[in-house]
Amino acid sequence: MPINYLASLTAPRRTARANLHLGTSLAFIAGAVNAGGFVAIGRYTSHMTGMLSSASDGLALGELAVVATAFLAILSFVLGAASTAVIVNYTRRNSQRNAYTPPLLLEAVLLLVFGLVGKHLQTHELVRLSLTAILLSYTMGLQNALITKISNAEIRTTHVTGLFTDIGIELGKLFYWNRAAARAGGPQVMANRNRLRVHVLLVLAFFAGGVAGALGFRLAGFVTTIPLAIALVVMSSAPAFAPQRQ
Repeated sequence: MPINYLASLTAPRRTARANLHLGTSLAFIAGAVNAGGFVAIGRYTSHMTGMLSSASDGLALGELAVVATAFLAILSFVLGAASTAVIVNYTRRNSQRNAYTPPLLLEAVLLLVFGLVGKHLQTHELVRLSLTAILLSYTMGLQNALITKISNAEIRTTHVTGLFTDIGIELGKLFYWNRAAARAGGPQVMANRNRLRVHVLLVLAFFAGGVAGALGFRLAGFVTTIPLAIALVVMSSAPAFAPQRQ
């Protein structure tokens, strides 16, 4: 049943299949928000490496406003990740609810807020960073921490540098010449094909989301995030409607 499948995506008992399907779904959403957000506000809000580089450049050039802006974005991302950790751990200890439901619902609410009033928030700034960019950075930190906790740090969805690194490592293993080792009876270098497949799918999902998000923001504007918010609500609320196993 579809409801059982949706409920399995955020179930406490994890499977490799559930991790992959949830990971690709969230990677698509992250790609859409990241690329679409750039079209809307001119900033990539999940690229903390770039933000830190911007801060170092600004400090070297004496542009303190640039430094403050970059660190504000980083702080927002970190606070989003910290919020996920607090929510998940509190829910696990104090409630019978699925611990992963509240962060997903919070992300859905934030994307809904962005879709409805993001254009208005864009006109308000802290230092040089619009409240819209702060909101998106917080949301990306929230999501990345969530999938990290759900998958036991096997999957991350808001940036792809690490994914491309792991893809390169596995490709290096895949094409490694093992003939000499085989003749000597030594251990052979073997690629983890499943890991390679997962990371390629995550990259493709992020890319597809980026294309969809950029086109959506170009054609429809901020409301593009509303369908993404609805998708998160459906995924997070599914366990409440799924039949309980005896």
